[in-house]
Amino acid sequence: MLDVVIVGGGPNGLMLACEMALAGVRPVVLERLSGPKTEPRANGLVGQVVRMLDRRGLYARISGSTAPPRPAPRYMFGAFTLDLTGLDDNPVSLLPAPQEQIERVLAERAVELGVDLRRGQEVADLHQDDDFVRITLADGEALTARYLVGADGGHSLVRRLSGIGFPGVTTDDFVTRSANVSVADEYLGPDGSLHVPGYGNLPSLLYVRTERGTIAWGLLPGRVPVLNTTETGRPDEHTTPMTFEEMMASAERVLGVPVPLGPPQGEGPHLLRRLAGGNTRLADRYRDRRVLLLGDAAHVHSAIGGPGLNLGLQDAVNLGWKLAATVRGWAPEGLLDTYDEERRPVAEHVVASTLSQSALMRPGPEVSALRTVFGDLLASPGGTERIAHLLAGTTEDFAPDLVLHTGAGIRRLADLTITARPLLLDLCGDFAEAAKPWYDRVDVMSGTAEGTSVTGLLLRPDSHIAWTGHGPDDVDGLRAALHQWFGGPLSDARELEQVSG
Repeated sequence: MLDVVIVGGGPNGLMLACEMALAGVRPVVLERLSGPKTEPRANGLVGQVVRMLDRRGLYARISGSTAPPRPAPRYMFGAFTLDLTGLDDNPVSLLPAPQEQIERVLAERAVELGVDLRRGQEVADLHQDDDFVRITLADGEALTARYLVGADGGHSLVRRLSGIGFPGVTTDDFVTRSANVSVADEYLGPDGSLHVPGYGNLPSLLYVRTERGTIAWGLLPGRVPVLNTTETGRPDEHTTPMTFEEMMASAERVLGVPVPLGPPQGEGPHLLRRLAGGNTRLADRYRDRRVLLLGDAAHVHSAIGGPGLNLGLQDAVNLGWKLAATVRGWAPEGLLDTYDEERRPVAEHVVASTLSQSALMRPGPEVSALRTVFGDLLASPGGTERIAHLLAGTTEDFAPDLVLHTGAGIRRLADLTITARPLLLDLCGDFAEAAKPWYDRVDVMSGTAEGTSVTGLLLRPDSHIAWTGHGPDDVDGLRAALHQWFGGPLSDARELEQVSG
């Protein structure tokens, strides 16, 4: 019997596989496609997930930079430009990278960690009981696993076969068009903006709303430029494939003037896509006995602000160590249930964020009035910071980017979390002894930390703080947190000697 089968070899499924492998469980990943997808999809990652990838050593592999993530000076919400430079704690870090690059790095990492990645394997059916899940593949092969995770997208077969509901809303009165384009140098500003004669400048990577729709122009280094429009109240009557001429006609309708762009240059595949309407849905639960959902299989929503992949990857980091602990037998009672308890509310916030942004971007005088009111609220004390944390997917108790002075020199927190093991930071020298019975699953680092007065921190593998020490005598609190999140201690002195040695 297999321990864990993950259905879906996209970024979310691969991230989960990496997390589980780091925790000592090597899952089987079943991917329906025979090779990686090559068509253009997401353009990068935003917010807390960028810091989390840094803490697994993946940020450097994806970005190609050895420098840590840096906060972005601006971002967008509902076609409002957010100035983030005045925030004391700016949570909006960016990792501009095409989804196919992110997926390739995660696949390489999964194989390095010994994950069994099986491409060209399509699931046809599944049945579960209290002890295992039986999976039937399209070719008739049967697999049995202790747990099954559906990371198979918004049309998830795993979700449907497990009987998990997927309530939500469908909106069908708008059409979104996207295409790769080319641009002459004479129309490009030094900041990447696009000069449109008769209109003005379109800033790069920010939505612009007019009374006829929205338009966004994107220019990323080394990438083919992208143009996107959304028009409301124009039912999609097209039955033929989208053309580049259709894209440019839509842009002209939204702005009221021709946009000086041409067809994309170079080898494809190039983006040329028309989508009518959209869905916003959230699974009514993330777990049914031995079946769990991850990423788009659990939640779908508008792509405004790029929250989808951010949300799914953080689902994976939350679930990975908890499922591995359950499989390995040291998980405390109820640990696996905390996946739904912690991640589903985050998805609810993302759903609310994308729906509200869509409402703020629709045409009409009543929306213009709403934008005036919302703009005033955004400019009020704390308004921008609150929205920034919403966009970043900030979750409670996520550990800050600490710099530690240890016996081995100065270390960033990201240097200490690559192994994905629980971590005790003993910042006063009084807590390491209390954690010894958990040394088989908890790492300990002693030293001092810049910019904090706490005496100790216990971090879960997903970088969330499980316990904070405020004095050298808070040993009982530490032991309680170790029990709560990482189970019982080693049972006898001989086991402790083996681990310590």
